[in-house]
Amino acid sequence: MVGVTVEQTVRCAPEEFLAFVLDAERYAEVDSKLGRIDWVRRQDDVTEFKFRSHLPGIPGPGPTLVSRMSLTPGERVDIEYAPPPHNRLARRFSAFAASFVCAPTPEGTKVTRTVDITFKPPLAYLLHPILKRTLPPDVHQEMQEAKQALEQREIT
Repeated sequence: MVGVTVEQTVRCAPEEFLAFVLDAERYAEVDSKLGRIDWVRRQDDVTEFKFRSHLPGIPGPGPTLVSRMSLTPGERVDIEYAPPPHNRLARRFSAFAASFVCAPTPEGTKVTRTVDITFKPPLAYLLHPILKRTLPPDVHQEMQEAKQALEQREIT
């Protein structure tokens, strides 16, 4: 497994940060792991979206995936592969989980971003060493860009 956890304080309310994450097309502007978004469907506190994935350090675009984001209002968004019939091939070769956990602070919101990706052998032997090197800086950059996007919007 390759796991990354990044904490970032952002000058905004937790609800504002979580709304930004749930807007998949807008969030793709700060997350290089999200390529072209084909569609987004939202029902209550669940958002699903289909996109072309891109893993840092792995050449070319990755597979087309459908992710499911589940909102706990004011607190967190949990992300996983959408249930069947989506992602049949991805499930055969990998597992994925991610989250954004928000806690209010006097400075704004402390965001804890986690990404966990596991590939099954034989892909694990090839991809895990690359991702252990490339995923942490990618997630750090993503969170820095999310902070900038939200804080710059606050100023304008």
